[in-house]
Amino acid sequence: MSIRKRLQSDPFTDLLFNALLGFTFLFLVAIMFMNPEAKSGIIDPKAEYIITVTWEDNSPDDVDTWVEDPEGNIIWFRSPEAGLLHLDRDDRGQLNDTITIAGEEVQNPLNQEVVTIRGVVKGEYVVNLHYYASETGKPVDVNVRLVKVNPALEVIYYGNVSLEKTGDEKTAFRFKIQASGDIGNVNFIPKKLVSFG
Repeated sequence: MSIRKRLQSDPFTDLLFNALLGFTFLFLVAIMFMNPEAKSGIIDPKAEYIITVTWEDNSPDDVDTWVEDPEGNIIWFRSPEAGLLHLDRDDRGQLNDTITIAGEEVQNPLNQEVVTIRGVVKGEYVVNLHYYASETGKPVDVNVRLVKVNPALEVIYYGNVSLEKTGDEKTAFRFKIQASGDIGNVNFIPKKLVSFG
């Protein structure tokens, strides 16, 4: 009879054991969600407009993008964020253009700078290009593109600017964003933004 008593358990012990199992399970689930797996290399910025500046692949020359918003905020490589302007990629020609793939260093041929405008701020924007450094000593042809991202991708402007020599600064284009988010009044009136050199 004593063996039979030991094999039987009372309902309170069963309830306590099941509650402990439940709390342990919930604790483990909570730990998993407190430390999510890191996803490297994924950028999900909100962008309303994207300005892309490109020049010849594999060129060692360095072209910089300067953008001024209606509030007078200016972004460039030493000040990559101001207001809703963000310099997402500063390209320095071939400098720092290597990528490691499967343990092997590969040269990235693309020369591209990317600026995002992450909201709708009414007023005029100025986009300038600056020939910062030259390894070739030759003029550089630069392509500039402005796209409106929302509600659907729409190319607003695409053009080409030739920078003749180191230190050359040119206004690629200017444009106005309306309160509705629409873009108008694209023009090419020069305005100096580069504040050094």
